[in-house]
Amino acid sequence: MSRFFSLILAALGLFSCEALRMPQNVIPWRLTTVNGFSWANCDAESLPGKIKSLTLNPDPITIPGDVSIATVLSTNVPVESPLKIAITAEKELFGEWIKVPCLDNLGSCTYDDACSILDALIQPGQECPEPLRTYDLPCHCPFKKGSYSLPDTSIKIPNLSLPSWLASGNYRVTGVMSHENEEIGCAKFTFSLESSDSSWW
Repeated sequence: MSRFFSLILAALGLFSCEALRMPQNVIPWRLTTVNGFSWANCDAESLPGKIKSLTLNPDPITIPGDVSIATVLSTNVPVESPLKIAITAEKELFGEWIKVPCLDNLGSCTYDDACSILDALIQPGQECPEPLRTYDLPCHCPFKKGSYSLPDTSIKIPNLSLPSWLASGNYRVTGVMSHENEEIGCAKFTFSLESSDSSWW
């Protein structure tokens, strides 16, 4: 199930396989809570790919712990490689939103091909992890045009670590997905993170 959680992160473009490995010179903080998660499609939902619905419960989400996720995604065009995802991450500091730089594949980063990230998480030819397999949902590109529905499903979130500069605070993240310079989808997410210094654990 932790592979499924990693797949969600990769699909959102928040992490790559390199980002999941903490740099040796960074003291990691243990992520403990995610609060106030919300989302919206960009551009008045005019793009071919969009989130129809997305719910995460409970709020706040305690890490490690269980979270229930349900979502419906749709696309009017095929989603193929190379699938570019551009992330703009901002953190609230003293009432102002400051862009988070891209460091060690975390922050405001651009991933030139999310399809290769999915292939690195789950080797081509392997079965998709649960619960994707149960609901016959794909985990590799290309994705056919249509609607993809994941009913309310409980997943277990493992311990997660972040560098101290990302550990706690209010964030808003915008992800733009495109193929060969044509935008497919855009979504905005807001949430708050709380973490503790893992050196104390």
